[in-house]
Amino acid sequence: MSTLAIHILHGPNLNLLGTREPETYGHQTLADLDHDLHTLAATLDVRLTTLQSNHEGALVDAIQACRDQVHGIVINPGAYTHTSIAIRDALLAVRVPAIEVHLSNVHMREPFRHHSTIADVVVGRVMGFGPVSYDLGLRGLVAHLRRS
Repeated sequence: MSTLAIHILHGPNLNLLGTREPETYGHQTLADLDHDLHTLAATLDVRLTTLQSNHEGALVDAIQACRDQVHGIVINPGAYTHTSIAIRDALLAVRVPAIEVHLSNVHMREPFRHHSTIADVVVGRVMGFGPVSYDLGLRGLVAHLRRS
């Protein structure tokens, strides 16, 4: 079994985890979440890198940088989920398998959150399980990559 390289991308406002709307997003900080993901990655024989940005262009740049550098992407585009054609186009351009994750179940929230611009270009979507959504997304992506 060879080591997989996976990049985790956290979108806007995720840097405020732990203090932002804890009733929706929980009390775990982004640093805590990343630490837990690195721990899980070690057990899965995965080399993990992470990035959080509030800027759409920075996320696009990060996706483009993944081409020929990583085997897969786990992305929580935050609010850009519902608006960003640029993130969608970047995912299509790099042709790196990706999983979309969300801490909350977006379909139980405001109607404008029900649409994802990337839902049809990702391998899968995980939402509604808080930080465990990332764990499930990472595990799912690893399983997908190892059977491909």
